[in-house]
Amino acid sequence: MDEGRKRVVIEAVRPEIDGGRFPVKRVAGETVAVEADVFADGHDLLSARLLYRREGVSQWSEVSMKQGFNDRWKGAFTVEEPGVYSYTVQAWVDRFLSWRQGLAKKVSAGQGVSLDLLTGAEILEGLISQASGEDAVKFEEAVKALRSSAGESGRVDAAMDEELAAAAARSPAKKWATTYQPELRVLVEPVQARFSAWYEMFPRSCSPRKGKSGTFQDCESLLPYIAGMGFDVLYFPPIHPIGRSHRKGKNNRSQAEMSDVGSPWAIGAAEGGHKTVHPELGTLEDFRRLTAKAREHGLEVALDLAFQCTPDHPYVKEHPEWFRRRPDGTIQHAENPPKKYEDVYPFDFTAENWRELWEELKSVVLFWMEQGVRVFRVDNPHTKPFPFWEWLIGEIKKKDPAVIFLSEAFTRPKIMYRLAKLGFSQSYTYFAWRNTKRELEEYFTELTRTEVKEFFRPNLWPNTPDILTEYLQMGGRAAFMARLVLAATLAASYGIYGPAFELCENQPREPGSEEYLDSEKYEIRSWDRNRPDGLAEFIGRVNRIRRENPALQSDRNLQFHSVDNEQLICYSKNTEDLSNLILVLVNLDPHHPHAGWVNLPLTDMGLDPRQPYQVHDLLSGARYLWTGPRNYVAVDPGMAPAQVFRIRRRVRTERDFDYFM
Repeated sequence: MDEGRKRVVIEAVRPEIDGGRFPVKRVAGETVAVEADVFADGHDLLSARLLYRREGVSQWSEVSMKQGFNDRWKGAFTVEEPGVYSYTVQAWVDRFLSWRQGLAKKVSAGQGVSLDLLTGAEILEGLISQASGEDAVKFEEAVKALRSSAGESGRVDAAMDEELAAAAARSPAKKWATTYQPELRVLVEPVQARFSAWYEMFPRSCSPRKGKSGTFQDCESLLPYIAGMGFDVLYFPPIHPIGRSHRKGKNNRSQAEMSDVGSPWAIGAAEGGHKTVHPELGTLEDFRRLTAKAREHGLEVALDLAFQCTPDHPYVKEHPEWFRRRPDGTIQHAENPPKKYEDVYPFDFTAENWRELWEELKSVVLFWMEQGVRVFRVDNPHTKPFPFWEWLIGEIKKKDPAVIFLSEAFTRPKIMYRLAKLGFSQSYTYFAWRNTKRELEEYFTELTRTEVKEFFRPNLWPNTPDILTEYLQMGGRAAFMARLVLAATLAASYGIYGPAFELCENQPREPGSEEYLDSEKYEIRSWDRNRPDGLAEFIGRVNRIRRENPALQSDRNLQFHSVDNEQLICYSKNTEDLSNLILVLVNLDPHHPHAGWVNLPLTDMGLDPRQPYQVHDLLSGARYLWTGPRNYVAVDPGMAPAQVFRIRRRVRTERDFDYFM
């Protein structure tokens, strides 16, 4: 047993989520930067390596770690493809480096080193057997030189040879090395898990004929419109048959009329359940055709996973044991007292035959994957057990690690974060209700500057079919524009519920409510997407800015900046190589112009404080020349409530010609 001979201590490894219980998250092509405290007793020098491998690969790849201040070591590796990677830190007392450092000190002090040279020969002999051909030859030659009868000076030169040191670094003696436990993991997903723009749309409201249900073919005709606005995910609420028992009427009335179409989230009827499409939308073949056509326009179709049933769902008759019963023998409907949802039966995930239920729900996901779906928005995951989601997502990722899951969990922070740790690729957030500068800065500092950034990817939605905030109700067109810019630039992923958003739909069902009047959740709507006051062109411009500027495609580079007006919020995003720098300024008051002075940390932003720099508003096209860290800004919501600046540095050519890039 060699545990007592392992002198190196490794601790405080980062990133590490809950002691290694959960993986950190990255997308393909990203870097995992790892830090650790590495130290040992005494004065010997240490070496440390970052070990990593993809799941299913037995051999570790290694990256040297560099020592920084206070025994903090750093290294990094790149994850190339979706899947699960493991990583850990290994460190050891490096006899060769310790010997070489001691030798150099003695030579510098004018001391004799003949015995030290022989010690070095012994160390190098121990490296020969594990070295590659050229390095082994190098070691053998060095051993002969150190043991030769030549003068001490020449032997010292051989010992201090840089090529010898490089060879020793490639073939180190890791005797009694310490390896950090447990092995840590990285969940790697497609780039779309980090950077995406979602557009939510009810297929049944896509018909060109008022009052008639839309079809998947009608949706096809809208693909150029949606792609033209720059979205890359087209999200549909549930597309399954809708139950008739206890069907909700317009505006969520408890009594439905014969003509009422019901809520898509009330899943299941005589026509089928979760593996069936509503017959008025079309057929499965129509749906497959739609997903293929969408990809031709650069769009992925995302489906809603709502694991619940109506009383009419085939599961209720075929598997009544999957539902909870009340003392009178009836099945328990969903409720959030005092609210009752008689049209929905929740599953009992802890039923006696829970394994069969879980397997059936997994088969639902696999079924839609067979139809071409790779992106799922999950309805209310916080009302289902955590172990279920960890199992389900894990099983699906084994089948296809590129599948993306969006968590719709508007609940307490710890629950939202737990769902993210369990495997959800993205999550809805509290963004819709963060309106003041202080609220926004505090919330997004938490999401991007703390450990949360390692596992939680925010997806910002200014509106949803359930959420029409007071800010949008009262702020008019400028409020919609401001919230769009905030959503699209504070986070790399965002979404809108359209066409209610681009048409600035802002009428609540009643005062104090966040429900829409004549909500599309309960009836078919007809939309005039060509209205001249619509925001489609503005949305397209914002999405084009996102695609053309890599700085806006990540959440980890967000930096807030001081501006002496509480109605103006200012922040920047920069690429790691500082080649793309975006500065965003938003007027949070949709009714009045505001002005102030912005202060920027120019050096941190890669700018020379002695040189002027150009700020190019990518929304309006205007260009301004700024000098120094403090500059005046003014934003009039009557014209545009935001400015998205590309900061261009001054460059001087060999012919003394200046330009900005």
